[in-house]
Amino acid sequence: MPPAVDSNSPVHNRIPLEVKTVVTRVGNGTKIVMTGDPHQIDNPYVDAMSNGLVYLINRLRASPLAAHIGLQKGERSELAEAAANLL
Repeated sequence: MPPAVDSNSPVHNRIPLEVKTVVTRVGNGTKIVMTGDPHQIDNPYVDAMSNGLVYLINRLRASPLAAHIGLQKGERSELAEAAANLL
């Protein structure tokens, strides 16, 4: 079993069970906004296709209670972009 993830960890670094745990415990009138980059993974137990963000998007895609917005471009410094591509 993976070690506990810091509560400040982005949703893309979470395993699907952790995301399910959060979403299945919300009350009436609750709104949740989850953000992340599914390709910027720092957790050895998930990858770009198995992380909590992708799991959530895929499972709730057809639900009228959920929405997903995919951004085409992010803002990064030149160094951060180079590191993401090379490391």
